[in-house]
Amino acid sequence: MRIRTRSAVLTTAAAALLLPSALPAAAQADDARLLGSYVVPHELRVGGTPVGGLSSIDHDRRSGDFVLVSDDWSDYAPARYYRATIAVTERGIEDVDFTEVHQFRRPDGRTYPTIDTWRDEQHRVPKAARNALGTVDPEELRVDPLTGAVAWTNEGQRNIPPDGSAAGTVLMDPALRISTREGRYVRDLPTAPNEKMTTGGTGPRVNETFEGLTYTRDGSQLVSALEGPLEQDGPSANADHGAFSRITVHDRSGRPVAQYAYPVEPLFAEPQPPNEWNTNGISSLLAGDEPDSFLALERGYASGVGTKGRIYEFSTAGADDVLNRHSLADGDFRPVRKELVADLDELGLPYTDNVEGLSWGPRLPTGERVLLVVSDNNFSPHQQTQLIAIAVR
Repeated sequence: MRIRTRSAVLTTAAAALLLPSALPAAAQADDARLLGSYVVPHELRVGGTPVGGLSSIDHDRRSGDFVLVSDDWSDYAPARYYRATIAVTERGIEDVDFTEVHQFRRPDGRTYPTIDTWRDEQHRVPKAARNALGTVDPEELRVDPLTGAVAWTNEGQRNIPPDGSAAGTVLMDPALRISTREGRYVRDLPTAPNEKMTTGGTGPRVNETFEGLTYTRDGSQLVSALEGPLEQDGPSANADHGAFSRITVHDRSGRPVAQYAYPVEPLFAEPQPPNEWNTNGISSLLAGDEPDSFLALERGYASGVGTKGRIYEFSTAGADDVLNRHSLADGDFRPVRKELVADLDELGLPYTDNVEGLSWGPRLPTGERVLLVVSDNNFSPHQQTQLIAIAVR
């Protein structure tokens, strides 16, 4: 789907070279409007599990309901995803009902352990099996439109004790995983060689790996997105400059066939006080109507300031394939073109929490499409699980 906007379009390598400093500010799109929002009760439990940490949302075309994954590392309950019915009309979100919970299973049928349990277990497991059997940090989940199975991402982990001891080290590659509707393990998909976890210096940054995942509309390809840049691609985005993330296109078997550079915006504000924790990157990826068209949810957080969510449409058409480029630091390539769809702060929301998931909803009688956004409350009583409905042309 092409959405008319008034934002700046990044089209050339010259634009890429602007990233070490701030990118031009994008104007708010005029074809997006807020329908309404809904806050999930913090104390809600389904199947004995606390509903929280929701980091993605997707519409299951087969059943008509929605699926939402929790990024719980099995700390509050075993790693899992939920199903819910969400009634959205031109009046907003009228009702939300969480109906099912499905726990993810390892190849041996057990649920996934906490990271502390896995640190003790892993040395008793053959190295080749550690990724599939280890702990998980789920981030994005999509329903396969052709089979009804679920594809989901595991961010992986690089946890090295200060003393560098091998006994306490957890080194686990980010993963793209297929499970049945009920959560049973099917297989892991291949990932690009440059997206394997290392002990540092190259490869993905911890907590900036597979945040985005989507099937193309016809289901012929699966597309993944790193939240932030690889170590060799330059520093993460901050208030002074943006960064380049990588978007990888996989065929149905999971084989990476192309990779593109996506320009992440600079952080919206300086953290307060300066040098406190801050981040901006891709937190969700969603297919558009065309094979090369996608939406990206960029989520920024500045300590002491708050959170900002911005939705962009981008196209891989005309962008250079960087699958075999070791580094993007020189900027000598054409990135994807992107346009602003909506800045959540400009839609009239009184508050924006830690937005992490993006899904299509129904088409309205006006001809507009609904975008649904979900926020991750980090299981904190001071944060909210928000569902936000936006109408776009």
